[in-house]
Amino acid sequence: MRTKPTLPRPQRATLHIDHEQSRAREERVRSQTVAIVGLGYVGLPLAVLARKKGLRVRGFDIDTEKIAMINTGEVPYLTPDEQESLTKLHLHASADTSVLAGADTYVICVPTPVHHDHEPDLGPLESACRMVAPHLTRDSLVIVESTVNPGVSESIALKILEDGSGLTAGKDFSFAYCPERINPGDEKWNVRTIPRVLGGLDERSLERAKAFYEEVIEGPIFAMGSIKEAEAVKMVENAFRDVNIAFVNELAMSFSKAGIDLTNVLDGAATKPFGFVAFTPGCGVGGHCIPVDPYYLIRYGRENGFEHRFLVAAREINNQMPLHTVDLAEEALESKGIAIAGARVTLLGLAYKRDISDLRESPALDIANELERRGAIVTTYDPYVLERSTVASTDDALSGADAVVIATDHAHFCDLTAAQFSSHDVRVVVDGRNCLDKASIEAAGIAYRGIGR
Repeated sequence: MRTKPTLPRPQRATLHIDHEQSRAREERVRSQTVAIVGLGYVGLPLAVLARKKGLRVRGFDIDTEKIAMINTGEVPYLTPDEQESLTKLHLHASADTSVLAGADTYVICVPTPVHHDHEPDLGPLESACRMVAPHLTRDSLVIVESTVNPGVSESIALKILEDGSGLTAGKDFSFAYCPERINPGDEKWNVRTIPRVLGGLDERSLERAKAFYEEVIEGPIFAMGSIKEAEAVKMVENAFRDVNIAFVNELAMSFSKAGIDLTNVLDGAATKPFGFVAFTPGCGVGGHCIPVDPYYLIRYGRENGFEHRFLVAAREINNQMPLHTVDLAEEALESKGIAIAGARVTLLGLAYKRDISDLRESPALDIANELERRGAIVTTYDPYVLERSTVASTDDALSGADAVVIATDHAHFCDLTAAQFSSHDVRVVVDGRNCLDKASIEAAGIAYRGIGR
């Protein structure tokens, strides 16, 4: 019979053991083989870190091209430090499920996207569990890191694992949930340093999973009262950001009509030392968390007879920001006597955030599509995503452009000056990340439009 963990919530997970017991536990963890299932933005950094910490690690992914990159040591979504470690450590990665045989711990890090209708797509998680299940043995540990709404780990993932292995969780093998936390491009907060929350099926599952993460990461680990609570943490933290970003985006659209510069207002509000958290408006929300996770929570609420009106409204507002950005471009072009149909518009930035190459859910892609739909001739440039860019340099991108839209605040783009725009006879600048000097651009006779400026 399964028993739920009784640790208080949330607290720093600690075990009252002496140093000799601690050393013995560390040796047990290090002597085990860990299989990381899913080697994307979450799984591969974790696999590299675990290998760096001395654990025996096997990596698995169904994407053979990705496996080839990993095995040659060239992976564009790793940090320089992770890239260097990957090259030195010779991480074993394979697309053959036989690599999963004989592992002691399995960490499932596959993506959990949404369909075009925003309904959660649990297919990758279900598939990963079906691949892992036949390889489970008595005393295996399975940890799910994939982001899911409360209840999915136990009702879907765990059921597949039990059915496919013939074993019973809590009796024959341990099962836990630890939602991934990763911030691509952040040197301070990464897979090694970010605090983690953890939920276990029972006391033993919680303790074993905690021992694994304590051996691998350096950030604190907080034990939750249940797996559902740990699942809910991930939903809440990203929904919180989505709602607050939607709030300032709505203010941006409102204040711009009233002639109020929202960026100045937010700077003023941020001087209050308590009760205010600053969020910034922009041309859209990207990444694999904020634009995706709220839909899981929305679906979960509906399955339980509740409608998350805030979350639904936030998603609608943030989803319309790319269109609002194109509206600004069209209006500014018209102010210069240029129709958007046939206008030459340069889009600077394709990645969803600053100084990285990640395209997942990037609003820049929606902006490009909408510009083309309205008849604009679109040029794209992103120094981090050259394979998707239509030109190879900023100068080439600015040359001949009627309008420039900043979709990603790469440091290189934020350094652009009014003189550079003027030298290429750019007539309109739409600052989708509010990173340029508005005053100098307007002083140069260029029509400037920001998000809420």
